[in-house]
Amino acid sequence: MFFLAMRSVRKRPGRFVATLLSAFLGAVIIMTFGSLNDTAAAPGVDKVSSESMTLSATVVGGYGSLLVFFAIASTLTVSVRQRADEIHLLRCTGATPAQVTRMIVGEAAVVALIGAALAVGPAVLGGRILLDLFKDSGQVAADVGPAFGVMALGSGFAVAFLASVGAAFLAVRRATRAAAAAGAGAPARRRRRGRTVAGCVAVVAGVGSVLTTYAMDSTEEMLMMFPAYGAILLSVGFAVLAPTLLGGVLGLLRRPIAAIGGAGAHLSTSNLRRRGAEAAGVLMPMTIFTGVATATLYIQGAESDWVTRSGLDKTVEDKNLETLNLVVVGIIVVFSCIMLINSLYAATSYRSREFGRQRLTGATPGQVLRVVGLEAAVLTLTGLVLGTLAGIAGIVPFTMVRTDQTLPDQGPGTWLAIMAVAAVATLGTSLGTARRTLRTPAIDAVTLAA
Repeated sequence: MFFLAMRSVRKRPGRFVATLLSAFLGAVIIMTFGSLNDTAAAPGVDKVSSESMTLSATVVGGYGSLLVFFAIASTLTVSVRQRADEIHLLRCTGATPAQVTRMIVGEAAVVALIGAALAVGPAVLGGRILLDLFKDSGQVAADVGPAFGVMALGSGFAVAFLASVGAAFLAVRRATRAAAAAGAGAPARRRRRGRTVAGCVAVVAGVGSVLTTYAMDSTEEMLMMFPAYGAILLSVGFAVLAPTLLGGVLGLLRRPIAAIGGAGAHLSTSNLRRRGAEAAGVLMPMTIFTGVATATLYIQGAESDWVTRSGLDKTVEDKNLETLNLVVVGIIVVFSCIMLINSLYAATSYRSREFGRQRLTGATPGQVLRVVGLEAAVLTLTGLVLGTLAGIAGIVPFTMVRTDQTLPDQGPGTWLAIMAVAAVATLGTSLGTARRTLRTPAIDAVTLAA
């Protein structure tokens, strides 16, 4: 099956572009910050510089590894779902579930190793640039030279390989279980119940972390930790509960949407209700991106303003924390956008037969695009609202305790920029993919294999 996996990757490389991109970007980030560990371990590096680089590499490595896994997992889950007919054909010709699993895991492993190998060059350059930025901010001594060695290469290849293999194994296992449980409602209900419980636990934990802020002293150095973690947990909880919350949003917006879009709006809301799993794949990265970016940027901005007004000089620890916050937000932005674009592209292109049937029943390409646009607008609005609520839940307690104000002084500019990025990624990918899909003649579209 490994040789079949190799031939599959070689013959149909386009199928694996999204996974390759996720593995490549993940390896670049992991190797770039992993090079700080190599630099910190070099002889002659002072203790303060070594601690700054080690802390940054450790924190970003942990966040980056988690996000790489989720980005690759979201891509592979959609890919495996679209290959249901191919997997069924392999089973009919005698392949066992274990053989199919080995084939798909082998494909993911090959793509991951290729992505990690391509990432070495950019990571070397990125490590040098990152070290210069640390020197310019005073976190690293000016005489420290860059290094790129075993720790950078080992962490990059290991994270990309293990994340791809693990995500592929879980994706094909989930698809196999879903096929085996087709027609049985109880397994699906148990999965929904488990998702609801997990989401509620994350929300409760987030609320507890946020409320802990009020019990802290206003001058406590670690004050940022509780509202920031609380906002992250709330974002994750809302993201997990996204399918259920989307149903409530559709109920509230049903009349306004119908007044704006007419029959197309009714079809849009019906599609979103019917395709809850695909919608959740879009809402999760959008909610997490909006919530984490909003909370972290505004909390960090309020903290920096407070330090300036207090007449205090930023210590190396303060600069490290600020750098880590901005870097973590940047990583979350990159991988959330990758997950969002991959999910939207795969889900929209997979609907070619649906679009073909609509056109054969009389719908024009413009009408189909309007339906897709309304769906994307509803998803965008839902994700932005949920993420904003999670972000505000972390911002308000921190600002009240630290500065005795309700809201920070940064203004709405940062939030509007976050909204713009999410909206452009969602609407642009959905409409662009739908327009490309509609180029296929309707007769050809409905006869294509799903």
